[in-house]
Amino acid sequence: MEKRTLRKVTVRLIPFIIAMYFINYLDRTNLGIAGPGGMNEDLAMTATQFGFAAGIFFFGYLLLEVPSNLALHKFGARIWLARILISWGLVAAAMAFVPSHGWLYFLRFLLGVAEAGFFPGVILYLTYWFPSSMRARATALFMLAIPMSSVIGSPLSSWLISSGNSIFENFAGWRFMFIVEGVPAVLLGIMCIFYLTDHPRDAKWLSAEERNWLQSKMDAEEKGKSETFHYPVRRSLLQPRVWALSFVYFGMVYGLYAMSFFLPTIISGFQETFGVEYSIVEIGFITAIPYVFGAFAMYFWSRHGDRTNERVWHVAIPLFIGGVTIPIALYLSSPFTTMIAVTITCMAICAALPTFWPLPQTFLAGAGAAAGLALINSLGNSAGFFAPYITGGLAELTGTQNAGMWVVGAAMVAAGIVTLILKSAPAPDKVNPEMTM
Repeated sequence: MEKRTLRKVTVRLIPFIIAMYFINYLDRTNLGIAGPGGMNEDLAMTATQFGFAAGIFFFGYLLLEVPSNLALHKFGARIWLARILISWGLVAAAMAFVPSHGWLYFLRFLLGVAEAGFFPGVILYLTYWFPSSMRARATALFMLAIPMSSVIGSPLSSWLISSGNSIFENFAGWRFMFIVEGVPAVLLGIMCIFYLTDHPRDAKWLSAEERNWLQSKMDAEEKGKSETFHYPVRRSLLQPRVWALSFVYFGMVYGLYAMSFFLPTIISGFQETFGVEYSIVEIGFITAIPYVFGAFAMYFWSRHGDRTNERVWHVAIPLFIGGVTIPIALYLSSPFTTMIAVTITCMAICAALPTFWPLPQTFLAGAGAAAGLALINSLGNSAGFFAPYITGGLAELTGTQNAGMWVVGAAMVAAGIVTLILKSAPAPDKVNPEMTM
């Protein structure tokens, strides 16, 4: 019964959720390909301005993350995720028409507002469908969209830019790319209304026996957490562990977005460093290589975490490895050895991401989980602003990417240390089940 039911749930939900997150991450990070693909030159942007454009997305994201996730908890995933998808698709496509970097800043901010709540909303949604013993694996399957969007998305974005430049005489290829990659989000948003199901009890695609078993299983888990850690929204947001986990997530996201936005720029810099020049399409394909290995690391590391039921070391070890390899990558003697170090870093980040999310889910439930998960994701994703802005600023100041990568390494190592401190910290106290806001 259990295997059959969860297999049905996985086949029904995970591919669609992967498709949504694939487009989400692509629309969020395709700026990294657009920059060296002509946008920076057309809009006369410096490295610092490019970093600010990449990062300002996360201001809008940060502001509305918690309210958006509470709205999802109230109105249901089907309707709220559809709203998010449609609004971000429209904004992403509108970036094709920016006349200046000021307008790019504005639309990147709006893109963050539109996307707020998507990721923690899906994480929360998975807690409605998958028991805790399978949650890291389910999260990893969902988050495979990150390496997939780079493996497929980077070459695709590069090809769209190249094709747009060939097809249109007075319309830049990077503008064409924004339109083509924004439209699928709108289409998926419309599909979401008809395809997703809010809770197991509503799933007509399960038999009555399967529906009852799964809903009872999830209700029992939720009841157990609520009786032990029944935090109201305000109390959840003030939990020290929530803030500590936000810092841990900040460290891994800092590494993720520094790589996402600046790896194409680093590869294009191989011409100056090693005398090797690549076309925009070749840069896209080379950018994808680390994420192929990252996808394997993500799946098999999270599967190992589920089998051993160990979470802390499965987060800390990859953070320490990635924190060491990323700063030394730019001191190596060839493009090949540099890309090996970058690939190891990418594997480390991808391995840590899905094994992290079961940690807060062990002590957050109900509306408190919606708020707590959103706060962790929101504060952690503020690294999405600081990583490209600081990396770009240091590159402009020093003339190389080296200093920025040392900061990335330090952030990841610090996150690993805090993870281990949490392992030895006392468990959160039980609270009064009758406590309310």
